[in-house]
Amino acid sequence: MTDMVQIVEVGPRDGLQNEKEVIGTADKLTLIGRMIDAGVRRVEVASFVNPARVPQMADGEAVIAALPDRRDVSYIGLCLNKRGVLRAIESRQGGRRGVDEAGCVVVASDSFGQRNQGQTIVQGIEENRAMLRLAASEGLVPQVTISAAFGCPFEGAVPVATVIDIAREMAAAGAVEIALADTIGVAVPAQVADLFGRLAESAPGVRMRAHFHDTRGTGIANAWAAYQAGVRVLDTSLGGLGGCPFAPNATGNIATEDLLFLLDRSGVATGVDIDQAIAANRWFATVLGRPLPSMVAKAGNYTG
Repeated sequence: MTDMVQIVEVGPRDGLQNEKEVIGTADKLTLIGRMIDAGVRRVEVASFVNPARVPQMADGEAVIAALPDRRDVSYIGLCLNKRGVLRAIESRQGGRRGVDEAGCVVVASDSFGQRNQGQTIVQGIEENRAMLRLAASEGLVPQVTISAAFGCPFEGAVPVATVIDIAREMAAAGAVEIALADTIGVAVPAQVADLFGRLAESAPGVRMRAHFHDTRGTGIANAWAAYQAGVRVLDTSLGGLGGCPFAPNATGNIATEDLLFLLDRSGVATGVDIDQAIAANRWFATVLGRPLPSMVAKAGNYTG
C-alpha cells in the first residue's frame, strides 16, 4: 500500500472554531504559512459563517485577503449556505486571490442539521445543490462534506441509507469530492470500511475524503480503515485541535502529526514533513498557552 495520501489541514478553521479565546489574524496566518512550509497543499483557512455564532471565524475575510499567493496550494472556505458561497466568490473579486474551494456541508441528521445550520436533511440537500452549482459556475472547486455521517449527538445512529442517498444527490449536483465526517467521534474501523465502500459504489468517479474526530480514541484507526477502503484524502488538524460548537462534548480532530507518523511508518507518502509539523505544534502551543493534544508531538518522532 504505497498510494500517496493528500493531507487537508483543517486546523485554521475546524481546529480553532471551538477555542474559548479568539486567536489573532496574524497568528492564524503564521499557522497557515508554517503548515504550507511543512508540505501541506490543501488548507481549510476560514468559514463564511455568522460571526455572532462562531466568533473565532469573524476575521475570515481578513485571513483570506492576506493568504500567501501560492498557486501550488488550494485554500478552502467552509460554506454552510448559499450566502457563504457568495462570500467565497466575493473573496476572489477585484483581482484578489481568495479561496479556491467552496467547502459545502450537509448534515445527515435533522436534529443536528437544524442546530448547526438551521436545515433539515431535505432542506440541506436542496441548499447544497444550489451551492455546488453556484460554486462551479464561478470557478470554485465544488466539494461537500456529509457531517454526522457516522452518528448524531441527538438522534444516535444515522442510517447508512441516509448517508448514501445524500451522497448520490451531491454527486448528481456536481460535487467533485465527497467527505464523510465523524463529527462527534463515534465511528469504528469496521463501520468506516463499510460506509466508504458503499460510497465508492454509489458515487463512482467522485473523490472520497475522510474527516475524523478522536473523541473516543478511534480516530487514527478510522483513518487507516478509510485508507484501506480506498480513501486518499484525509483531514487533520495540527495538534489534534478542534470540536464543534453545536455538538455536546465534541473534541478535536485527529492530529496532523499523529497521522503523519502512522502513514510514514507504513510506507505511505504524504509530502508533509513530520518534524516541521511538530515544530509548528510547539510554536502554536506558545500562542495558546497550553500543550496541544497530539501524542506524537509529546513523544517526538521516531526513525529507528
